[in-house]
Amino acid sequence: MVEALLTTAIPDGRLVSRGKVRDIFAADGGLVLVATDRISAFDCVLSPGVPGRGVVLTQLSNFWFRTFEDVVPNHLLETELDAFPEPYRSHRELDRRSVYVRRLRPIPVECVARGYIAGSGWKEYRESGTVCGIPLPSGLVESDRLPEPIFTPATKAETGHDENIDFDRMVAIVGGETAERLRELTLGLYRRAAAYAWERGIIIADTKFEFGFDEDGRIVWMDEALTPDSSRFWPRDAYRPGGGQPSFDKQYVRDWLEASGWDKEPPAPELPPEVVEGTIGRYLEAYRLLTGEELEL
Repeated sequence: MVEALLTTAIPDGRLVSRGKVRDIFAADGGLVLVATDRISAFDCVLSPGVPGRGVVLTQLSNFWFRTFEDVVPNHLLETELDAFPEPYRSHRELDRRSVYVRRLRPIPVECVARGYIAGSGWKEYRESGTVCGIPLPSGLVESDRLPEPIFTPATKAETGHDENIDFDRMVAIVGGETAERLRELTLGLYRRAAAYAWERGIIIADTKFEFGFDEDGRIVWMDEALTPDSSRFWPRDAYRPGGGQPSFDKQYVRDWLEASGWDKEPPAPELPPEVVEGTIGRYLEAYRLLTGEELEL
Protein backbone atom coordinates (compact mmCIF):
# COMPACT_ATOMS: atom_id res chain seq x y z
CA MET A 1 0.00 0.00 0.00
CA VAL A 2 1.31 3.47 -0.88
CA GLU A 3 1.77 6.10 1.79
CA ALA A 4 -0.82 8.87 1.80
CA LEU A 5 0.16 11.97 -0.15
CA LEU A 6 -1.73 14.84 1.46
CA THR A 7 0.20 17.86 0.18
CA THR A 8 2.29 18.12 -2.96
CA ALA A 9 5.62 19.83 -2.28
CA ILE A 10 7.45 20.82 -5.47
CA PRO A 11 9.66 23.80 -4.57
CA ASP A 12 10.80 24.24 -8.17
CA GLY A 13 7.24 23.96 -9.55
CA ARG A 14 4.70 26.74 -10.05
CA LEU A 15 1.67 26.11 -7.87
CA VAL A 16 -1.54 27.49 -9.38
CA SER A 17 -4.06 26.34 -6.77
CA ARG A 18 -4.91 23.76 -4.14
CA GLY A 19 -8.43 22.38 -4.10
CA LYS A 20 -10.04 19.98 -1.69
CA VAL A 21 -8.39 17.05 -3.49
CA ARG A 22 -6.22 18.32 -6.36
CA ASP A 23 -3.08 20.42 -6.45
CA ILE A 24 -2.57 22.21 -9.78
CA PHE A 25 0.78 23.34 -11.18
CA ALA A 26 1.70 25.31 -14.30
CA ALA A 27 4.00 23.60 -16.80
CA ASP A 28 5.11 24.63 -20.31
CA GLY A 29 1.81 26.20 -21.29
CA GLY A 30 -0.16 23.35 -19.79
CA LEU A 31 -1.03 22.18 -16.29
CA VAL A 32 -0.04 19.28 -14.07
CA LEU A 33 -3.01 18.02 -12.06
CA VAL A 34 -2.10 16.06 -8.94
CA ALA A 35 -4.79 13.99 -7.21
CA THR A 36 -3.73 13.84 -3.56
CA ASP A 37 -5.11 11.43 -0.98
CA ARG A 38 -7.10 14.14 0.75
CA ILE A 39 -10.79 13.39 1.07
CA SER A 40 -13.58 15.85 1.78
CA ALA A 41 -17.22 15.61 2.75
CA PHE A 42 -19.77 18.24 3.70
CA ASP A 43 -17.30 20.93 2.56
CA CYS A 44 -14.65 19.84 5.05
CA VAL A 45 -11.30 18.18 4.31
CA LEU A 46 -11.10 15.10 6.52
CA SER A 47 -8.28 13.49 8.42
CA PRO A 48 -6.22 11.31 8.02
CA GLY A 49 -6.70 10.96 4.23
CA VAL A 50 -7.07 7.73 2.28
CA PRO A 51 -3.76 6.27 1.01
CA GLY A 52 -3.85 5.53 -2.72
CA ARG A 53 -7.12 7.31 -3.34
CA GLY A 54 -5.58 9.82 -5.73
CA VAL A 55 -4.07 7.00 -7.78
CA VAL A 56 -7.47 5.36 -8.24
CA LEU A 57 -9.16 8.65 -9.16
CA THR A 58 -6.49 9.47 -11.75
CA GLN A 59 -6.28 6.04 -13.32
CA LEU A 60 -10.05 5.61 -13.55
CA SER A 61 -10.43 9.06 -15.11
CA ASN A 62 -7.76 8.21 -17.66
CA PHE A 63 -9.63 5.01 -18.52
CA TRP A 64 -12.88 6.86 -19.22
CA PHE A 65 -11.20 9.70 -21.12
CA ARG A 66 -9.62 7.14 -23.45
CA THR A 67 -12.81 5.09 -23.73
CA PHE A 68 -14.86 8.06 -24.94
CA GLU A 69 -12.30 10.10 -26.85
CA ASP A 70 -14.38 9.47 -29.97
CA VAL A 71 -17.29 11.40 -28.39
CA VAL A 72 -15.53 14.58 -27.25
CA PRO A 73 -11.90 15.69 -27.04
CA ASN A 74 -10.39 15.64 -23.55
CA HIS A 75 -7.71 17.62 -21.78
CA LEU A 76 -5.02 14.91 -21.57
CA LEU A 77 -1.58 15.59 -23.02
CA GLU A 78 0.44 12.97 -21.10
CA THR A 79 -0.47 10.37 -18.51
CA GLU A 80 2.98 8.84 -17.91
CA LEU A 81 5.21 10.76 -15.51
CA ASP A 82 8.36 10.17 -17.60
CA ALA A 83 6.76 12.23 -20.40
CA PHE A 84 5.94 15.23 -18.18
CA PRO A 85 7.98 18.43 -18.49
CA GLU A 86 10.57 19.16 -15.84
CA PRO A 87 10.67 19.70 -12.93
CA TYR A 88 7.66 17.43 -12.46
CA ARG A 89 8.96 14.23 -14.03
CA SER A 90 11.69 14.10 -11.38
CA HIS A 91 9.16 13.93 -8.53
CA ARG A 92 8.37 10.23 -8.37
CA GLU A 93 5.64 10.74 -5.75
CA LEU A 94 3.50 12.12 -8.61
CA ASP A 95 3.61 8.81 -10.49
CA ARG A 96 0.15 7.43 -11.43
CA ARG A 97 -1.68 10.17 -9.54
CA SER A 98 -0.92 13.02 -11.96
CA VAL A 99 -1.69 14.05 -15.52
CA TYR A 100 -0.23 16.71 -17.79
CA VAL A 101 -3.14 18.50 -19.47
CA ARG A 102 -4.04 21.34 -21.76
CA ARG A 103 -4.79 24.69 -20.21
CA LEU A 104 -8.44 25.48 -20.97
CA ARG A 105 -10.96 28.18 -20.22
CA PRO A 106 -13.34 26.42 -17.81
CA ILE A 107 -17.06 26.66 -18.45
CA PRO A 108 -18.54 27.84 -15.12
CA VAL A 109 -21.31 25.23 -14.91
CA GLU A 110 -21.16 21.64 -13.71
CA CYS A 111 -22.98 19.29 -16.07
CA VAL A 112 -24.86 16.65 -14.09
CA ALA A 113 -26.67 13.63 -15.52
CA ARG A 114 -29.10 11.69 -13.33
CA GLY A 115 -30.50 8.30 -14.22
CA TYR A 116 -31.84 7.57 -10.73
CA ILE A 117 -33.27 9.80 -8.04
CA ALA A 118 -30.98 10.28 -5.04
CA GLY A 119 -29.21 12.94 -3.01
CA SER A 120 -30.25 16.54 -3.59
CA GLY A 121 -32.52 15.42 -6.44
CA TRP A 122 -34.51 13.20 -4.10
CA LYS A 123 -34.77 16.04 -1.56
CA GLU A 124 -36.13 18.47 -4.18
CA TYR A 125 -38.51 15.86 -5.61
CA ARG A 126 -40.08 15.25 -2.20
CA GLU A 127 -40.67 18.98 -1.81
CA SER A 128 -41.88 19.91 -5.29
CA GLY A 129 -42.08 16.87 -7.57
CA THR A 130 -39.26 18.29 -9.70
CA VAL A 131 -35.48 18.11 -10.03
CA CYS A 132 -33.83 21.33 -11.18
CA GLY A 133 -37.26 22.45 -12.34
CA ILE A 134 -37.86 19.29 -14.43
CA PRO A 135 -41.23 17.71 -13.53
CA LEU A 136 -41.00 14.01 -12.73
CA PRO A 137 -43.72 11.34 -12.46
CA SER A 138 -45.50 11.14 -9.13
CA GLY A 139 -44.97 8.20 -6.81
CA LEU A 140 -41.22 7.77 -7.21
CA VAL A 141 -39.33 6.37 -4.25
CA GLU A 142 -35.75 7.06 -3.22
CA SER A 143 -33.22 5.51 -5.64
CA ASP A 144 -35.87 4.81 -8.31
CA ARG A 145 -34.70 4.62 -11.88
CA LEU A 146 -35.99 7.58 -13.89
CA PRO A 147 -37.95 7.02 -17.11
CA GLU A 148 -35.12 8.74 -18.98
CA PRO A 149 -31.84 10.28 -17.79
CA ILE A 150 -32.16 14.00 -17.08
CA PHE A 151 -29.70 16.88 -17.34
CA THR A 152 -29.48 18.93 -14.14
CA PRO A 153 -26.77 21.60 -14.24
CA ALA A 154 -25.27 23.29 -11.21
CA THR A 155 -23.25 26.41 -10.60
CA LYS A 156 -19.67 25.77 -9.51
CA ALA A 157 -18.90 27.11 -6.05
CA GLU A 158 -15.35 27.95 -4.97
CA THR A 159 -16.42 27.24 -1.40
CA GLY A 160 -19.54 25.62 -0.02
CA HIS A 161 -22.13 23.64 -1.94
CA ASP A 162 -22.76 23.86 -5.67
CA GLU A 163 -26.24 25.14 -6.45
CA ASN A 164 -28.62 23.23 -8.72
CA ILE A 165 -30.03 25.47 -11.44
CA ASP A 166 -32.56 25.06 -14.23
CA PHE A 167 -31.69 25.00 -17.91
CA ASP A 168 -32.87 28.57 -18.53
CA ARG A 169 -30.44 29.88 -15.95
CA MET A 170 -27.65 27.87 -17.55
CA VAL A 171 -28.50 29.47 -20.89
CA ALA A 172 -28.19 32.88 -19.25
CA ILE A 173 -24.73 31.96 -17.96
CA VAL A 174 -23.14 30.23 -20.99
CA GLY A 175 -25.45 31.01 -23.93
CA GLY A 176 -28.03 28.88 -25.69
CA GLU A 177 -25.81 27.11 -28.22
CA THR A 178 -23.22 26.11 -25.62
CA ALA A 179 -25.93 25.00 -23.17
CA GLU A 180 -27.58 22.79 -25.79
CA ARG A 181 -24.27 21.21 -26.77
CA LEU A 182 -23.29 20.55 -23.15
CA ARG A 183 -26.64 18.92 -22.45
CA GLU A 184 -26.23 16.70 -25.50
CA LEU A 185 -22.67 15.72 -24.54
CA THR A 186 -23.54 15.10 -20.89
CA LEU A 187 -26.49 12.82 -21.60
CA GLY A 188 -24.66 11.03 -24.39
CA LEU A 189 -21.63 10.29 -22.23
CA TYR A 190 -23.81 9.24 -19.33
CA ARG A 191 -25.91 6.83 -21.39
CA ARG A 192 -22.86 5.14 -22.87
CA ALA A 193 -21.02 4.93 -19.54
CA ALA A 194 -24.10 3.70 -17.68
CA ALA A 195 -24.71 0.94 -20.24
CA TYR A 196 -21.05 -0.10 -20.08
CA ALA A 197 -21.02 -0.13 -16.26
CA TRP A 198 -24.34 -2.04 -16.02
CA GLU A 199 -22.82 -4.94 -17.95
CA ARG A 200 -19.99 -4.98 -15.38
CA GLY A 201 -22.16 -4.96 -12.28
CA ILE A 202 -22.26 -1.26 -11.45
CA ILE A 203 -25.15 1.18 -11.62
CA ILE A 204 -24.02 4.75 -12.31
CA ALA A 205 -26.89 6.55 -10.61
CA ASP A 206 -25.62 10.00 -11.47
CA THR A 207 -22.42 11.77 -12.38
CA LYS A 208 -21.05 15.22 -13.08
CA PHE A 209 -18.86 16.40 -15.94
CA GLU A 210 -16.81 19.53 -16.39
CA PHE A 211 -15.88 21.09 -19.70
CA GLY A 212 -13.79 23.98 -20.96
CA PHE A 213 -12.99 25.82 -24.19
CA ASP A 214 -9.66 25.39 -25.96
CA GLU A 215 -7.90 28.19 -27.82
CA ASP A 216 -10.07 27.55 -30.88
CA GLY A 217 -13.33 27.71 -28.95
CA ARG A 218 -13.96 23.96 -29.03
CA ILE A 219 -15.55 22.22 -26.06
CA VAL A 220 -13.13 19.89 -24.26
CA TRP A 221 -13.88 17.41 -21.44
CA MET A 222 -11.72 18.21 -18.41
CA ASP A 223 -11.10 17.71 -14.69
CA GLU A 224 -12.13 14.13 -13.81
CA ALA A 225 -14.24 11.47 -15.46
CA LEU A 226 -16.81 9.15 -13.89
CA THR A 227 -14.95 8.55 -10.62
CA PRO A 228 -16.25 7.54 -7.17
CA ASP A 229 -15.87 11.23 -6.23
CA SER A 230 -17.94 12.63 -9.09
CA SER A 231 -20.52 9.82 -9.37
CA ARG A 232 -22.79 7.53 -7.42
CA PHE A 233 -21.74 3.93 -8.10
CA TRP A 234 -24.12 1.27 -6.78
CA PRO A 235 -23.61 -2.52 -6.95
CA ARG A 236 -26.20 -3.77 -9.43
CA ASP A 237 -26.89 -7.03 -7.62
CA ALA A 238 -27.78 -5.21 -4.36
CA TYR A 239 -30.03 -2.56 -5.93
CA ARG A 240 -33.35 -2.16 -4.07
CA PRO A 241 -35.28 1.07 -4.68
CA GLY A 242 -37.05 2.60 -1.71
CA GLY A 243 -34.07 3.85 0.30
CA GLY A 244 -30.37 4.53 0.20
CA GLN A 245 -28.13 2.05 -1.63
CA PRO A 246 -24.81 0.41 -0.79
CA SER A 247 -22.15 2.11 -2.86
CA PHE A 248 -18.63 2.03 -4.24
CA ASP A 249 -18.24 5.79 -3.81
CA LYS A 250 -17.71 8.50 -1.20
CA GLN A 251 -21.24 8.04 0.15
CA TYR A 252 -19.75 5.43 2.50
CA VAL A 253 -17.76 8.19 4.23
CA ARG A 254 -20.74 10.55 4.29
CA ASP A 255 -22.88 7.86 5.90
CA TRP A 256 -20.28 7.28 8.62
CA LEU A 257 -20.07 11.00 9.32
CA GLU A 258 -23.86 11.29 9.50
CA ALA A 259 -24.01 8.41 11.98
CA SER A 260 -21.19 9.88 14.11
CA GLY A 261 -23.37 12.75 15.35
CA TRP A 262 -21.03 15.38 13.90
CA ASP A 263 -22.74 18.78 13.51
CA LYS A 264 -20.97 19.37 10.14
CA GLU A 265 -19.00 22.29 11.52
CA PRO A 266 -15.16 22.06 11.37
CA PRO A 267 -13.28 20.22 12.64
CA ALA A 268 -14.70 16.93 11.44
CA PRO A 269 -14.14 13.75 13.44
CA GLU A 270 -11.10 11.73 12.44
CA LEU A 271 -11.85 8.78 10.20
CA PRO A 272 -11.15 5.47 11.98
CA PRO A 273 -8.86 2.93 10.27
CA GLU A 274 -11.76 0.68 9.27
CA VAL A 275 -13.48 3.56 7.41
CA VAL A 276 -10.23 4.47 5.64
CA GLU A 277 -9.73 0.84 4.61
CA GLY A 278 -13.37 0.43 3.63
CA THR A 279 -13.20 3.52 1.45
CA ILE A 280 -10.13 2.54 -0.56
CA GLY A 281 -11.47 -1.00 -0.82
CA ARG A 282 -14.65 0.27 -2.45
CA TYR A 283 -12.73 2.51 -4.85
CA LEU A 284 -10.46 -0.37 -5.89
CA GLU A 285 -13.42 -2.71 -6.40
CA ALA A 286 -15.13 -0.15 -8.63
CA TYR A 287 -11.92 0.18 -10.64
CA ARG A 288 -11.61 -3.61 -11.00
CA LEU A 289 -15.19 -4.09 -12.12
CA LEU A 290 -15.14 -1.21 -14.60
CA THR A 291 -11.72 -1.78 -16.18
CA GLY A 292 -11.36 -5.55 -15.72
CA GLU A 293 -7.92 -4.99 -14.17
CA GLU A 294 -6.50 -4.99 -10.65
CA LEU A 295 -4.85 -1.75 -9.54
CA GLU A 296 -1.92 -2.37 -7.21
CA LEU A 297 -1.22 0.34 -4.65
